[in-house]
Amino acid sequence: MRGVRKDFGSLRIIRDIDLDVADREFITLVGPSGCGKSTLLRMIAGLEKISGGDISIGTERVNDVAPMHRDVAMVFQSYALYPHMTVAENISFGLRLRRVVADKIEAAVQGAAAVLNLDQLLNRRPSQLSGGQRQRVAMGRAMVRNPRLFLFDEPLSNLDAKLRVQMRAEIKALHRRLGSTSIYVTHDQVEAMTMADRIVVMNQGRIEQQGTPEMLYDRPATLFVAGFIGSPSMNLIPGILRNGRLALQDGTWLPFPASMAVEGQAVTLGIRPEDIRPATDGIASEVVDVEPTGIDTLILCRFAGVQVTASVRDRYRAPPGTRVHLTFNTCKLHAFDTTTGQTLIN
Repeated sequence: MRGVRKDFGSLRIIRDIDLDVADREFITLVGPSGCGKSTLLRMIAGLEKISGGDISIGTERVNDVAPMHRDVAMVFQSYALYPHMTVAENISFGLRLRRVVADKIEAAVQGAAAVLNLDQLLNRRPSQLSGGQRQRVAMGRAMVRNPRLFLFDEPLSNLDAKLRVQMRAEIKALHRRLGSTSIYVTHDQVEAMTMADRIVVMNQGRIEQQGTPEMLYDRPATLFVAGFIGSPSMNLIPGILRNGRLALQDGTWLPFPASMAVEGQAVTLGIRPEDIRPATDGIASEVVDVEPTGIDTLILCRFAGVQVTASVRDRYRAPPGTRVHLTFNTCKLHAFDTTTGQTLIN
């Protein structure tokens, strides 16, 4: 994609996107609702006309190529299955439209069914299937076409939490097995982190940052990425830089790592929950709540009018209002310009 734009009247939804997706790469487009990720996916598929720029697949510029001739397959959030057709008929529908010979259709359907564990369900209709089974059928319909590009538009949002985890693994395994190129849209950053070779974070129609999951987690380039990537999200503490430290409203001082900041600058300190721990001394704070999540315990604390979350592996119990001291791992601090949102660490 080069300089890709999308306008609805005077409203610009996609703003000059430049993006390369490598052959066989699995990338996720992630961002909040309304950031333009699904619109961008539909433009790649040809379902939405672009307002400017160029989209190429391989060496072919496809701006004016009809969707059916782009050789891409799309898996939708709603599954988009035909209710009156059996599983086998739904999977083979695209091949039958292209008048592929019956023997090849049968072989393709049986092959997809074997990979997706649908062998025993080929004669059922969508109403007789679970949500996960319907999603497998939708993937099978895309798979039998053997496209050069798979597009996934939030395919797991309608599934329950346990099934989402299972289907994430299945989609990733399918990607490895087929050696396909895949672009996957989601608003769930955990999905993005666990599935992608590379994540593209979008915000207000622009690419905010792109990179490996580890890079975005460890080195967020902006306040937006810092707050969006990670669950629970990064603690962001605003203040003013004074004498090389962060000064909060009540006079609390925190360590600040940025050599690029200047005296008196409005800055924001970022620290992940796992890099804060309760201790016998440190920053005096008050427990707001304790949330056991199984393997981890989240401790919500407040100091200087700021609420932060600490994540610890130990069992921890304390009623709200308990006084506690917190220590920060000073090797894992992040720093941002509060005004521009840009990182202050090279």
